[in-house]
Amino acid sequence: MIETVQTIITAALPVVLAITLHEAAHGYVARHFGDPTAWQMGRVTLNPLKHIDPLGTIVIPLLILLLSGGKFVFGYAKPVPVDFGRLKNPKRDMLWVAAAGPAVNFLMALVWAMLWKLAVMMPEGGYAFALFKMSQYGVVANVVLMVLNLLPLPPLDGGRIAVSLLPMRQALAFSQLERWGFPILLVLMFTGVLGKILNPLVDVVIGIIGLFVGI
Repeated sequence: MIETVQTIITAALPVVLAITLHEAAHGYVARHFGDPTAWQMGRVTLNPLKHIDPLGTIVIPLLILLLSGGKFVFGYAKPVPVDFGRLKNPKRDMLWVAAAGPAVNFLMALVWAMLWKLAVMMPEGGYAFALFKMSQYGVVANVVLMVLNLLPLPPLDGGRIAVSLLPMRQALAFSQLERWGFPILLVLMFTGVLGKILNPLVDVVIGIIGLFVGI
């Protein structure tokens, strides 16, 4: 029980930041390219409370984290509203809006990796261990969220990036998958296929970050 509570405490901050700042990034870039919808609704903010979905941001990630022994985490925030029709160039700018979330997750993973290295260099003690565990969760949460969202399946970010890059005719056809995107994702998750796809990619990205930071 004590170990469970400790896991929740150390994982809560990095997981919530990974999910909520991912959403805020979408809104910020959408505003830059002409769609102020998220800005007008107060969603372009670093305040996690504006993005938290109690079930998707807190309950589900922590349950998955505990059930997987800290090896996997998945969750979601309240989606940031984006009116792609208000973008200056909807098809082109969709790519940048979609890519903003995974890009922020990659940057956060780098920051947590640096804190991981700092924790290793600190004198042994409670604070060093807490920072070590928190930074581990921070790296894993952000890399998993980044890799997951880059899968080419609408409405994930990777699906929107694919729609942006495909010729118009193929893009319109591919975008029709969006209504089936989450059911497909759930089937892949519960059958274990999603893990087989994500785990090697996550390991590669974490390995690259580790080499870059020196951990």
